[in-house]
Amino acid sequence: MTRTLLDCVLDEILPAREDPALPGAGALGIGSYVVEKLGDALPLITSGLEALDQLAADRGAADFASAPADERVALLNEVAAGQPGLLESLVFHGYCGYYQDPRVVEALGLAARPPHPEGYPLETGDLGLLDPVRARPRLFRDPGA
Repeated sequence: MTRTLLDCVLDEILPAREDPALPGAGALGIGSYVVEKLGDALPLITSGLEALDQLAADRGAADFASAPADERVALLNEVAAGQPGLLESLVFHGYCGYYQDPRVVEALGLAARPPHPEGYPLETGDLGLLDPVRARPRLFRDPGA
């Protein structure tokens, strides 16, 4: 598996956006995060990505990255159908890495900081909605009895 292939696939999963202006996940370099998080699943993902390159070559392209943009999603879905977990793993780790990237967080208008210790304001809920639950009899045994 080459980084070019992984970056191209990540750009298909999380493409560039115009409003707010953001590059795709591959262009942001999220591939490093994904490879790190895949751990023991990396060989499985690597074989799936190699199958993707081979399928693109069988269809007349030099590789997946050079396949026409309108065919890439179909190629991804076809390989993913025969490789359970491939697309799911890339989507999960791709999204996690992408939306943790400070450039993405800032472009979305959020503060690029951890949620604690400052925290985020929460709306005050109507705690009266819990009254029917509180009025119910206990559904468990007292462990001290």
